[in-house]
Amino acid sequence: MNSSETTLIGNLRAIVGIDGVLDETETAGRSAGVWRPDGLKARALVRPRTTGQLAAVMRYCHTHDQTVVTHGGLTGLVHGADTRPEDIVISLERMRAIERIDPIQRIAQVEAGATLQSIQEAAEALDLCFPLDLGARGSASIGGNAATNAGGNRVIRYGMARDMVLGVEVVLADGTIIPALNQLIKNNAGYDLKHLFIGSEGTLGIITRLVLRLRERPTTTNMAFAAFDNFEQIPQFLKHMDRALGGSLSAFEVMWQDFYQLVTRPPAKGQPPLAQNYPFYALLESQGADREFDTLRFNNALETAFEGELIADAAVAQSDADCQAFWALRDDVEQVMQFGRPVIFDISLPLGEMESYATRVSQQLRELPGEMPVFIFGHLGDGNLHLAVVTPPAENAALRPKIEAVVYGGLAAFRGSVSAEHGVGLEKKPWLSISRSAEEIALMRTVKNALDPKGLLNPGKIF
Repeated sequence: MNSSETTLIGNLRAIVGIDGVLDETETAGRSAGVWRPDGLKARALVRPRTTGQLAAVMRYCHTHDQTVVTHGGLTGLVHGADTRPEDIVISLERMRAIERIDPIQRIAQVEAGATLQSIQEAAEALDLCFPLDLGARGSASIGGNAATNAGGNRVIRYGMARDMVLGVEVVLADGTIIPALNQLIKNNAGYDLKHLFIGSEGTLGIITRLVLRLRERPTTTNMAFAAFDNFEQIPQFLKHMDRALGGSLSAFEVMWQDFYQLVTRPPAKGQPPLAQNYPFYALLESQGADREFDTLRFNNALETAFEGELIADAAVAQSDADCQAFWALRDDVEQVMQFGRPVIFDISLPLGEMESYATRVSQQLRELPGEMPVFIFGHLGDGNLHLAVVTPPAENAALRPKIEAVVYGGLAAFRGSVSAEHGVGLEKKPWLSISRSAEEIALMRTVKNALDPKGLLNPGKIF
C-alpha cells in the first residue's frame, strides 16, 4: 500500500473507526455481486454505522474528488454496483435497524441496509404486511430496492417499490443530509423529493433511511397453476380473474413451456402440478381475509374460466405447502445455469405485443451461431417479461452484443422498456435511447449535474 492509500485508509478510519474500513487487500476477498464470482476491486470499503458518519465520509470524498459506489445486498443483475480499482465502496451492512413500526399509522422506519425479508417478518409479527417481494428477499437490502425501484412478484396489486416508500433520508455527494422522512400518504407540499432518489441507482444520493407504507396482512391465500393451449387465452384469463376476484388478485406469473419444463424436471427438485406438454402456464395468487368466501370465489372464477375455454387445465393449491411449492417453481431461476452462462433480460412491453415479440426474438436468436437455449417467464400481469439466453461460457462475451441487439432491438417498434424493474446500470446503458427520448436523457443529465456536479456517485452508470 503506497502512502496515498495509507493516508486515505487512515482518514476514513478516523471517521468510522478502525473496523469500519477494509483496505484493497481485504476487499479482494469479498463478493462483487450475486452473479459475479470474482473478488471486489476497490481502494477501500467503508462501513458506516450512522448517517452522520456517512455524511462525514462523503464530505471527505467530495473534498478529495474521490468516486464512490454504494453497495446493498449485491443482488442486482445489470452491473449497477460494479466498481473500478480507483473507487471506494460505501456498504450499508452495518445500518440494518428496523427503527420503528407504527401499527396505527401503518408505517415502518428502517435503515437502508435492512434486508427485505427482515422487514417483511417484522411487519408480519404485528399482523401487517410489507408487500414488496422478490426471490432475493433474504439478501436484497431495502435501500437497494428503493434505489433500483424494485418490482417483484406483486406489482399487479401493490405497485413498484416507489409506491411503498413514503419518505427517505439521503446523503448527497457533498455530504449534505436531506431528512425527507415523510410519514404521510398525502403530502402535496411542494416537490416530492424522494422520487429523485428512488430508481436513481445511487447516482444522485445515498439513501440511508426509509419510511415504508405497510398494509394489513392478508389472512388467506388462494393459488393455482393454469395451462393454456395458446397465448391468446392468457390476457383474457388475466382480465377474467382480476374482475371476478374483485381486486384481490396479487400475482400473475407466466411461464413459457421451456421454462416450466426446466423447473419441473431433474435435476430441479420441483414437481409439476400440471402436465408438461402445454405451450404456456401461469401461476396466479389471490390474497384476502375470509377463507370460506375467498376460496369459493376463487374456485368459481376458475370454473367459469374453464367454461369459457380460457384455460386448458388447472391445479389448485390445497395447503400453504402447495403455495410455497408453486412459488418455488417460479423462483427457481438458477436452473438456467445447467446449460451454460445466461444473459438475462428484464423487459416491459404491451400485453398485445408479447407473443409476436417472443416468437420473433426466439427465431432470430436461433439464427445466431451455436446452440443457445432460451427461457421466457415473468410478471405478465404488469407487462414484464424475463428472458434467459444461455451461452457457452467461453463464447458469452462474443455473443452478448449480438443477443442484446436482437432482444432490445425488437422493443424499438413500440417503445418497450429495456429495463422493467432491474435498473440500467452498465449493462443497459447503450440501449437507453430505445426507452427514453433524447430530451428525457438530457433532463436526467441536468439533474445529475445539479446534485453531483463532480460525478462522484456511482460514476458511469445509467448514461
